Amino acid sequence: MSSIRLRLLKWLVGPILVFNLGAAALTYLLAWTPAQLAFDDGLRAAASALAGRVRAEGLAPLTTGRAPDDGAGETGWTALHASDGRLLAGSAALPAPAGPGLRDARIQGEPVRIAVVALDFQGGTAQVSVARTVRARGQVRSAIVRSLVLLEGVFSLALIGLVWFSVGNGLAPLARLRARLDARGSADLAPLDDSGMPRELAPVVDAFNALLGRIEAGARAQDEFRANVAHQLRTPLAGLKLQLEWLAARHALDPDSARSLGLMLQANERMIRQTNQLLSLERAEPNRFARARLLPVDLAQLVAESIQYFVEQAAAKDIDLGFELDGAPLQGDRFLLRDLVDNLVDNALRYTPAGGRVTVACGALGDGGSFLRIEDNGPGIPAHLRPRVFERFVRLDEQTTGSGLGLAIVRDIANLHGADLVLGQPAAGSGAVFTLHFP
Repeated sequence: MSSIRLRLLKWLVGPILVFNLGAAALTYLLAWTPAQLAFDDGLRAAASALAGRVRAEGLAPLTTGRAPDDGAGETGWTALHASDGRLLAGSAALPAPAGPGLRDARIQGEPVRIAVVALDFQGGTAQVSVARTVRARGQVRSAIVRSLVLLEGVFSLALIGLVWFSVGNGLAPLARLRARLDARGSADLAPLDDSGMPRELAPVVDAFNALLGRIEAGARAQDEFRANVAHQLRTPLAGLKLQLEWLAARHALDPDSARSLGLMLQANERMIRQTNQLLSLERAEPNRFARARLLPVDLAQLVAESIQYFVEQAAAKDIDLGFELDGAPLQGDRFLLRDLVDNLVDNALRYTPAGGRVTVACGALGDGGSFLRIEDNGPGIPAHLRPRVFERFVRLDEQTTGSGLGLAIVRDIANLHGADLVLGQPAAGSGAVFTLHFP
């Protein structure tokens, strides 16, 4: 996957480095060329001055063969050659000059720079040569190179940092857009706010908002379809149940017919439960939930109103169903909370074996909140599978009837009420403990 940041940096940093390299080369030439010319002018001036002395004094200034000290610590040589190349005076280390001017040579293995000046001497033409080593030139050139490397390095790093900051600042709106999307819940389909967005991102935001609109319309259509189907099924299923119960009570049936009738009643019960769960799931959808529906509710009273159905279900399986209900006031939706309690208790009774124990407790907390706890001594849920039980259509026990929606409904209702839902294990023995802390 390509990166816009890397692409921008490549097309900005690369040309900047090339430009800096060219600027450094040009700066080097502009700095070194005048310095070299100054050295050459000094050397030429020394040769001209020596030629003037030779005219005035003769060969005396050339007896040592050494050039006068120039203050730079360089080694120097002088010589006077006739027009035919004969050495008239001075150092024999200097080669015969080819003509006036400047040239490079080597003396005693060391590079030197030689300046040659022509003069009239003893009725003929002669040439004065002055040679000096180039150590000072090398030192000056090294100093120029070091300064340029340091200067260009600092400038390059500063420009790269500026480009990096500028690219990051230019891409900041994309990061903010990503942060907005990451902060959204899975059910938040509200359009993105395009205020403060750059003009270049406006088409992206508009396209994304259009996509969110289509997704929301599709989700709304699914919710309405699910709700309509569930409502339409409740009445015929209830009627079918009454007819089957009336048939079982009023007619004496042979064993095979009675068994078939019992299976039909069980299937009808499962259909009624799944229909009710579909309705609960539809009510618990976040996009259908309104905070205005939260009213004062006593969780203990709400559980007490549902006890009778649970007692009958527990008695049918010989399960000890106990209640420890203290006042638990909270702000909530009564219908959704009833669905939450029904699903948790029904789930505990389904998975607890005959002769087991289920305890439902609720009460107030010291911080002003309330709690609801459902504990059973059934087989329990392994720790690595606990996060999965709250997913839709997940059933850990294929031998137990159910659609795998109950705990998903519990999770959605808990989230709508801002409650913390924790699945644990009893302190002693096996089983499962579902605890909800309401704010």
